[in-house]
Amino acid sequence: MFDIRKIQEQVIYNAVKIESDHETAQKIVKGDNEDNPTWVKNTMKRLEDNFDHSTIKNIRMNCQCGYGMDEKSALLKELVDLSSSLEEFTSYEKAKAVGLSFHNGELYLQFPFCPCPMLADVDKLETNTWCQCTTGYSKVIFEKAFGCKVEVELLKSVKMGDDLCLMKIIPSGTIQFD
Repeated sequence: MFDIRKIQEQVIYNAVKIESDHETAQKIVKGDNEDNPTWVKNTMKRLEDNFDHSTIKNIRMNCQCGYGMDEKSALLKELVDLSSSLEEFTSYEKAKAVGLSFHNGELYLQFPFCPCPMLADVDKLETNTWCQCTTGYSKVIFEKAFGCKVEVELLKSVKMGDDLCLMKIIPSGTIQFD
């Protein structure tokens, strides 16, 4: 059995170290006697106290844990292979089932619940810092499926009190539809 907390500590440590150094990374992830919800909130506070918003977003986008990434990438690639446009891409039942939609020329991904196991016991987050990992995760799988650069914008978060988690997926190149 894997220890989700240890995995999170390691990915956050590595992402912080890329942006700073070993000592800062250790300081950010420390929290020996904190339960998971307290550790999540305190770790994000330590990030916010030590880095600007842009750097924090970069750090958190590099903290994807990778759960189910291969399966989700394969599904997106399958949908791309069946499609000739983003509108068609989101029209399939499989696309709708995973929360994909297309409105006013824009692609969206939504979840009616928070899929992060580390947030299962967190009542509410004050900022979207923790949730930025999902934008990094989504960026990786959509870039792989689309064959072009993608930006991801977090619009809503269940853990911040919104009714759903919502992201806008913004391809910045030509999607390689078959």
